[in-house]
Amino acid sequence: MTGRVALEGLAFHAYHGVYAHEQNTGNNFEVDIAVETDFSLAALNDDLNGTVDYEVLYRIVKDEMEKPSRLIETVAEKIVHDVLQQLPAVIKVELTIAKLTPPIGGKCRRALVSIAKKR
Repeated sequence: MTGRVALEGLAFHAYHGVYAHEQNTGNNFEVDIAVETDFSLAALNDDLNGTVDYEVLYRIVKDEMEKPSRLIETVAEKIVHDVLQQLPAVIKVELTIAKLTPPIGGKCRRALVSIAKKR
């Protein structure tokens, strides 16, 4: 049985951006991540070892969000790569990163980048 393990609304203050003021003062970001995996043994045995530990998933996201990048596309690609590298049980990763109130010269609640990748 395959299913999804997901974390939604992860909140970070990070220093991703093209402009100097974004790199100096940072901005607020939200991250949603979901992975597809086979957790039938975990469900049957009530055992964390048979599924994707969402604490590990959070740590992967957090570690990459702490590294400044110019583009959130770069951050997204690195997170997805790290998930597939570190969690062999993952079949597919879906990730969305939102920069809240991006500096676009007008009112905007958030700018989004989404990526999905299968093993």
